[in-house]
Amino acid sequence: MTDGARQHPSRWPLWLRRGPSEMAAMTLIGLGVVMLMQPLSLDLFSYSFVTILAGTLGFVLVSHFPE
Repeated sequence: MTDGARQHPSRWPLWLRRGPSEMAAMTLIGLGVVMLMQPLSLDLFSYSFVTILAGTLGFVLVSHFPE
């Protein structure tokens, strides 16, 4: 692959950059923790693990994105 075939990361869409994507993944993890600790809704508690897992997997994935 030549250097001309690769795009500079600043030309990539905003959601494909590391900073905003990591923030979204961390927000999802935090939301899952809040859902886990709240005493009001069994439905929110039931989906908390899936939410935390999705945020963690998302964080691992986006940690490989360019800055």
